[in-house]
Amino acid sequence: METKSDTAALPRIDGMPQTRSKFKKWRDKEGSAYLFLAPYLLLFFVFIVLPVIFAVGLSFTSFNAIQMPKFMGLKNYIDLFMRDSVFMQYVLPNTLKFSLIVGPISYVLSFLLAWMLAQIQRGPRTVLALLIYSPSLTMGIAMAVVWKTIFSGDPTGYINSLLLSNGFITQPIQWLQSPEYLLPIMMVVTVWSSMGIGFLAMLAGVLNINSEMYEAGYIDGISNRFQEIVHITIPSMKPQMLFGAVMAVVNTFQAGLIGVQLSGTNPTPSYAGQLIVNHIEDYGFIRYEMGYASAISTVLLLVIWLCSKIVWKMFAEKE
Repeated sequence: METKSDTAALPRIDGMPQTRSKFKKWRDKEGSAYLFLAPYLLLFFVFIVLPVIFAVGLSFTSFNAIQMPKFMGLKNYIDLFMRDSVFMQYVLPNTLKFSLIVGPISYVLSFLLAWMLAQIQRGPRTVLALLIYSPSLTMGIAMAVVWKTIFSGDPTGYINSLLLSNGFITQPIQWLQSPEYLLPIMMVVTVWSSMGIGFLAMLAGVLNINSEMYEAGYIDGISNRFQEIVHITIPSMKPQMLFGAVMAVVNTFQAGLIGVQLSGTNPTPSYAGQLIVNHIEDYGFIRYEMGYASAISTVLLLVIWLCSKIVWKMFAEKE
C-alpha cells in the first residue's frame, strides 16, 4: 500500500510543483510591493509611455486631427531641419541661448539658496523656504498680475514710470512686444520662478548631512566655507544634486509658455521669444499639423534625454 510519505517522494515529472513553489515565494516576498506599485505603473504607462509612443508614431505621418494619418516617412524631419527657416533661424538658437543661460543660473542659485537657508534657524528657514518656493506654484497668476504690470508698455507700467520720472527715457518702451527685450525678460522671469522641487531637494540634502563630517573636515585641514562646500557638502548630496540638475534641464526646455504669456501672442513678436515648445503649440494647436508637431516634440524629447544623460554622467555615483 502506498503511504503519504512515499507519494511526497515521487519525482516531479513536469516541473509544475517547483514553478508553483517559486511563484509562491516571490508572491510572499515581493508581491505586495508590486501590488502597491501597480496603480503608479498603470498611470505612468497610460499617461506617459503611450503618449510618447503615439507621438513618435505620428511624427512619421501627416495628420490634421480630422482625417486618418497618412504615412510620410522621414519627410517631417527633413522639412524641420532643411526647410523650416523659422526653426533654424529663430527657434533653435533661442532655445539654446535660453537653456544655456537659464539652466545653469537657476541650478546654481537653487543650490546657493538651499545652502544659505541651511545655515539659519529652523523657524526663519521654513518661512524663507516657503517664500522662495511659492513663485513656482503661483507663476501663472504672477505672470498676469505682477510681471505684465511691471513691464507694461504704457507710461503707468512700473519700469516705464520709473524711467520716465527720472529722465532716462522720453517715451514708453514696449518691453513685451520688442524683439530686443522679450527674451531677456523671459530669462529673468524663468529664473525667478525656477526655485521649485529641485530647490527643495537640495535643501533637504544639505540639512541631512551629518555635522560630524564638517568637524572631521576642519580637523583634516579645511579652513573656509568654500572648501567645506567643495569637499564635503556637494560630495555628500550627489543624489539631490543629480535630481536638481535633471529638473533644471526639464523645466528649462519646457518654459516656452512664458514668452506667449508675456507677449500675448504665438508666435511671439518677430519670433524673438519663440522656443521649441512654442513651435510645437503653433503647429499642433493653431495650424493643426499634428504630424509635424509630433516630429518637433520627438526632437525635443531626444534633446532632453541627451542633456539628462550628460547630467547623469556628471553627478551619478561612481561604482
